Amino acid sequence: MLLKHLKTILPAQDGAAKITAMTWSYNNVKLAVCTADRVVIMFDENGEKKDKFSTKPIDAKYGKKSYVVKGLAFSPDGTKLAIGQSDNIIFVYKIGEDWGEKKVICNKFVQSAAVTCLIWPLEGPIVFGLADGKVRGANVKSNKSQTLYQTESYVVSLSPK
Repeated sequence: MLLKHLKTILPAQDGAAKITAMTWSYNNVKLAVCTADRVVIMFDENGEKKDKFSTKPIDAKYGKKSYVVKGLAFSPDGTKLAIGQSDNIIFVYKIGEDWGEKKVICNKFVQSAAVTCLIWPLEGPIVFGLADGKVRGANVKSNKSQTLYQTESYVVSLSPK
């Protein structure tokens, strides 16, 4: 395998953890990158910046610096973006098919512990891990979530296959 550097999409910054999460859409047309200041920047398949929006805390009274984005995942059709946060919530944003469309929260999944990772498989619910050891599934149609597996260990990562 030969890897070739094509382009730098975000300039280097001083300090650690400037990028907290990133994900490609299934059709490889959209790249979402979340920075440490909790802003999601959207790029096209050529690495050109197309859009950006700020994420929100579970409750505005806690302020913008009360959480960290721990995971991003596109819906199978690329029109929604799930954002898992350390303030015990997953927001699903409707981002639309075209660049520049208004970003609207269409689902909220409040949890008992911090979200640590998440995936959105081609079929089925959003699957996510929590700091308390639960692996849960979130159904965007019913707006409900359920526990799929439970352990005593922090959930570090998930893989769709």
